[in-house]
Parts: sequence; structure tokens; C-alpha cells
Amino acid sequence: MRQLGLIAGAAATALVAAGAISYAVAGDEGADGPPSAGSADAGFARDMAVHHQQAVEMSYIVRDRTDDEDVRRLAYDIAQTQANQRGMLLGWLGLWELPKVSAEPPMTWMGMEGAASGKDGALMPGMATNTEMKRLGSLDGERAEIFYLQLMTDHHEGGVHMAQGCVRACEVGVEKRLARGMVEAQESEIELMAGMLRERGAAPRD
Repeated sequence: MRQLGLIAGAAATALVAAGAISYAVAGDEGADGPPSAGSADAGFARDMAVHHQQAVEMSYIVRDRTDDEDVRRLAYDIAQTQANQRGMLLGWLGLWELPKVSAEPPMTWMGMEGAASGKDGALMPGMATNTEMKRLGSLDGERAEIFYLQLMTDHHEGGVHMAQGCVRACEVGVEKRLARGMVEAQESEIELMAGMLRERGAAPRD
């Protein structure tokens, strides 16, 4: 798919640009110094690292469950992009000398600590439950493709919401730029996945 290639290329460009300036994040413009442990910057970094990890896991599961090259390519691109972004987020927490976990519930930095109950492993909006992850690993072929595309659409929608929260509330410029890039890339992938679902006679979940 040409559109898939364009999206992957844009994501790769964004990663290179972000990586080139990530070394300076602790003293980035827009902030007087490293953020505090309770800041939106730290909260977003911690929560999005967890959110991204599940997307990586889902993507590698579906690559083993289908031979469809479009789905496998999309899954690989998502896994690589989000694994790299996760590494950046955790690296920034290290630069800021902040803990990578918090005693506060997820989404507290957005004032949405009750947005997800954490029941069955769904810690934040858009995240799949443990039951859904197990089901994905039990499906094959088109059934696996459809379920993956549905789960990842939900996942991206939750991720976009979180990234938009960082764009509004984060103070470290490079992190805000990364969050803005996440919004753009994941909204494009949501549109792409809607088309892939239509090709399979399916639709995103309500």
C-alpha cells in the first residue's frame, strides 16, 4: 500500500528528528529545569511508555498469526515506532532523575485517574484487556487481522487523547513536539486501519 509506506516514512522521519534533539530535553526551552515527578511531563512519559508497550506486544502477536503483508507491515511499523518512542520517554525520565513508576493511578496528570479501572489489565483508555490479548493470540488469518485492527484502533484513539493532553499541559518543548507528532501519526493510522477493516468486511468497534 502506497499510503502505508508514506505513513511509515513520516513516522521514521519524526523519530530521527526527535532523537536528534532528545539529548537536550532536561534543559529544553519552555522549562526552567527538569520537571517534577508529579508534572504532566513526567506523568505522560510514564503512562505513554506503558501504553506503547502493549501496542508493541499486540503488533508482534499479529505478525505471527497472519501472512497478510499489509497487516504485517503495519504491525512492524507500529512496533518499531512505538518501541523507539517508549525508549525516548523512559530515557527522558532517566535524564530528569525521576522514577519510571508512580504510586499515583494512571492518568492522574490529566485529572483522569478514574478513567480506567485497571480491571483485567486495561490500565488506561484504549488499552486491551488481558482477555483480549489472550484472544488475539488464539486467532489466525483474517480473524486475527480484524481483531488486531479493531484493538489497535481503540489503542490509538486512547493514545491520541493522552498525547493531546501532553500538548496542552506539558512544559518541556521537545516532549510537546513528540506528543504532537504522535497525534498526527496515529490519527493517520486510524484512518488507514478503518480502510483495512472495510476491505475485510468489518468496522472499528463501537
